[in-house]
Amino acid sequence: MKKRTIFLIAYLVFALLPIYWMVNMSFKTNQEILSSFSLLPQAFTWDNYKTIFTDESWYSGYINSLIYVAINTTISLTVALPAAYAFSRYSFLGDKHVFFWLLTNRMTPPAVFLLPFFQLYTTVGLMDTHLAVALAHLLFNVPLAVWILEGFMSGIPREIDETAYIDGYSFPRFFLTIFLPLIKAGVGVAAFFCFMFSWVELLLARTLTSVNAKPIVATMTRTVSASGMDWATLAAAGVLTIVPGAIVIWFVRHYIAKGFAMGRV
Repeated sequence: MKKRTIFLIAYLVFALLPIYWMVNMSFKTNQEILSSFSLLPQAFTWDNYKTIFTDESWYSGYINSLIYVAINTTISLTVALPAAYAFSRYSFLGDKHVFFWLLTNRMTPPAVFLLPFFQLYTTVGLMDTHLAVALAHLLFNVPLAVWILEGFMSGIPREIDETAYIDGYSFPRFFLTIFLPLIKAGVGVAAFFCFMFSWVELLLARTLTSVNAKPIVATMTRTVSASGMDWATLAAAGVLTIVPGAIVIWFVRHYIAKGFAMGRV
């Protein structure tokens, strides 16, 4: 038991140290960061956070990211729910092959699809829009959401569907009022992973946007100026980038635990 406690403490220190150090740097000046090593800021300052909240090039990045992440998560769940229901309830020719093909899309590096997306969006005029990034991320989030939701749906007895039909429920009414509440844990887990992938993905988001829809992950990679890297502001931006993910984790933490218990996470 003692060894487990020591291991747990060591793991927590190892996992939380980078986060603590980033928070520590966010309250320092660049001069202090580059000139000294200290566990606490010697000259505590809020200037780095003030820069982010007052400079449009910074705070607009968070707004842009939240917009396309919300669009992507909504569309991903809307598409994945009926698809997952079909995979969990029906058998058809090639169903396992189609399901495997969906998962291979999720396993493919985003760089593979970068050039096709760039050329397509340039042709149809979607470059530098929130919709461009949201649609690009569907290629990766829909398969993941289908896989997660299919596992939760397969755990619901088919007798529930049959009983609802006998009672005169239409499919939309049955799905929305009876079936969906039964798999709300799966919806929460799928929404979390869709949110996190879209929030942290950099390559597609940076390439498909330039000014109007530039996300925070792209803004954070462009902090080099003539005076060098702005480490303090970058650290503050990193801290604020963690906040949305932490909030989402807080709300779906019980669902994630249930997903681990079912072996789908």
